[in-house]
Amino acid sequence: MSLSRWHVGVLLAVALVVATSGLVYELLAGTLASYYIGSGVIGFSTTIGVYLFALGIGSWLSRRIADPVAPRFIAVEWTVALLGGAMAPAVELAFAWAEHAAVLLYVLLFVVGMLVGLEIPLLMRLLKHDLRFEDVVARVLAFDYLGALVGALAFALLLVPWLGTTRTSLALGLLNAVAGFAALAVLRAQLGPRATRRLGAQGLLVAAVLVAGLFGAARITRWAEAGTYAGVILWNERSAYQQITVTAAEGGVQLFLNGQLQVHSGDEYRYHEALVHPALALAHRRARALVLGGGDGLAVRELLRDPAIREVVLVELDPAVTSLARRLPALRELNGGALDDPRVRIVHDDAMVWLEARSSAAAPFDVVIADFPDPNDFATGKLYTTRFYRLVRRAMHDRSVLVVQATSPLHARRSFWCIERTIRDVGLHTRPYHVHVPSFGAWGFVLATPWPAPQPERLRVGGLRYLDEATLRAAFVFPPDMGPVPVEPNRLHDQMLVHYYAAEWGGG
Repeated sequence: MSLSRWHVGVLLAVALVVATSGLVYELLAGTLASYYIGSGVIGFSTTIGVYLFALGIGSWLSRRIADPVAPRFIAVEWTVALLGGAMAPAVELAFAWAEHAAVLLYVLLFVVGMLVGLEIPLLMRLLKHDLRFEDVVARVLAFDYLGALVGALAFALLLVPWLGTTRTSLALGLLNAVAGFAALAVLRAQLGPRATRRLGAQGLLVAAVLVAGLFGAARITRWAEAGTYAGVILWNERSAYQQITVTAAEGGVQLFLNGQLQVHSGDEYRYHEALVHPALALAHRRARALVLGGGDGLAVRELLRDPAIREVVLVELDPAVTSLARRLPALRELNGGALDDPRVRIVHDDAMVWLEARSSAAAPFDVVIADFPDPNDFATGKLYTTRFYRLVRRAMHDRSVLVVQATSPLHARRSFWCIERTIRDVGLHTRPYHVHVPSFGAWGFVLATPWPAPQPERLRVGGLRYLDEATLRAAFVFPPDMGPVPVEPNRLHDQMLVHYYAAEWGGG
């Protein structure tokens, strides 16, 4: 039965929706994998590979779908809407409450990809009687590729920042359902009254489930969080860069980024005193300090204890972190309102990009604190490379001091000594040390200077809760099980550190 020009246009619009939602499902799976499995690169590369393979399987299987195509296409659309819409909430709940949840992620992704792979060939078959073959291929594929662009831009700029992963998944499922109803309206003459009513009822049921999911998204998120975090959740938001969660339990306040513990109020002072005060002890001048990362304001708090500090520049990628550190009472109390001190200037930028753009004529810093998350993916690993440390060196003068948080020399021994080796490879002299932080265990840092500095022995600031001069001297002594091991430096082109880290913390 011939379709009108308007009906053909509707089916091409359906192709656009199919492509848009399909790409969003793929990106959602990659995002979820990077949150829950670990490495962003591994998560995205494996999900993209599985999804593209599934698309190919679906396209290949489409030849086995017999005529009539119209009811089968709409049934596929309902199934994609339901499974794609349920992907994020199902995976988030599974990772919170079940073992082997990664299997569910990849199974759902494969099934959705296979169904999306069926849709485009079936659409072409629906249009083949109304357009020439070359026009069918050209138009459907053009809308398919346009939909991919729309999906990619919408995912990054609108959907996840505004809706979060759970609502994005459900909203795209609902969009698939709308496309299914549009196709149903166009193809009802081919379907007949009985099939139209049956498929319409199925579509209404799918849409009702997705709408209920949208209205219940907050509850779904709370269920997932209840299985992930202990204690009361004080704050939970999805920023443009990461999931930020603050909890309160009997032991204190905790800050999580992408589900990974970053700060525990019960012992964070050990970490931050050890991070900042050895560098201050070694510095010849202490007027200007640069903090890279550390948007929670806790390293800044420690710097401001020293009356010699006149200016602190904090470079933090995520403005949501610094905003939360300034306005959430639990975090503001912890950092002492340090980010509102008039001596502090906050810059929201990628640290490497900011250092590259910084003028070589700009005044150097006396102390540089690098307080980044652990290098568990290549995006973070670049901040531990020889290229990055060369950029940091440009921001220092000949008597400046750099300190880098360097993960655990006990549990991630090669990672720790890789960071130390990388800093040495850019011509800086290193003084590695370690302390015990109960929330993290043995934790390591690396002091680095352009000159062969002695080991610091006298603190500039008194009255610290953890660090005193005896503890400071002991921190530079490494027992045999934490001593140096042969490692490669971490260069931008290979990022050996990320591989070491994945093997050690992942149990590989």
